[in-house]
Amino acid sequence: MKIIDLHCDVLNKLSRNDEIDFLNDLRLDSNLERLQAGNVKVQVFAIFVHPNIPIEKRFESALQQVDAFKKFVITKPGVVHITDWNQIQHLQEGEIGAVLSLEGCDCIGTDINKLKALVEAGVKLVGLTWNYENDVAYGTLEDPNKGLKPFSKEVIHYLNEQDIILDVAHLNDLGFYELLPMAKHVMASHCNSRTICNNPRNLTDEQVKQIVEKGGRIHVVFYPPFINNLETATIDQLIDHINHLVKLVGIEHVGFGSDFDGIDFKIESLSNASEYQQLIKALLNHFTEEEINIMSYQGFEKYVLSI
Repeated sequence: MKIIDLHCDVLNKLSRNDEIDFLNDLRLDSNLERLQAGNVKVQVFAIFVHPNIPIEKRFESALQQVDAFKKFVITKPGVVHITDWNQIQHLQEGEIGAVLSLEGCDCIGTDINKLKALVEAGVKLVGLTWNYENDVAYGTLEDPNKGLKPFSKEVIHYLNEQDIILDVAHLNDLGFYELLPMAKHVMASHCNSRTICNNPRNLTDEQVKQIVEKGGRIHVVFYPPFINNLETATIDQLIDHINHLVKLVGIEHVGFGSDFDGIDFKIESLSNASEYQQLIKALLNHFTEEEINIMSYQGFEKYVLSI
């Protein structure tokens, strides 16, 4: 079955080591051959600037990742740069759609023009934070009672104007609730259920419901600490989160956001993109093929085509 994956960190690795080949380098969980083997038809590539990079060099790091995307990803045969969501429905057999996202606005400081430059480069999803505070908001490892910062209004207004999806993954609780009424399009690109695994990176049932009431979606993440608070997890334990979310808001609002290449602990038999069909096989014990198609591809496609 076809897969849409809303989050991987390939670009961070490519930008730091130009000897890594996106085609088949085994240092990449989501290299091209592994994406093809897993039948991933659309992959979102995150721009992630690590907090250990000096503030004055963070935007340069973001641009380096955009450059890596342009040089090493979309130049490969069969990879199509998705700049308009309508392109997804026109992908040919064997083609993979590649989408840019921004994981946290740390790299823009308080300069809206830097954000505009990244959107103009093709970014289609934007998270306001990673785990820590920046000039826009507070991340999930910060005080959950601190909300959005004044600059966030300008950021959100611009992203709404551009029909960019606002991603709540990594946003702290008060920031989440302050963002929701302000955002035109909102979703969680890689989060699990806090009811199943009590971790601040996961979403409460109330948050999940509010995202869906806003018209958005929740894409589960494959990181064991967000599945069971341990360093190892099974596919069945991930499916516990999927089952809970489906019962809560319906299968049409649930999808996948692996976080491959950004995670150091892996699910057994789901350690890279080539093993995606192992998850599909396990899901067949719980859902019909039609339902899994909605979860893995069709639900997201329907959502973005309405933007």
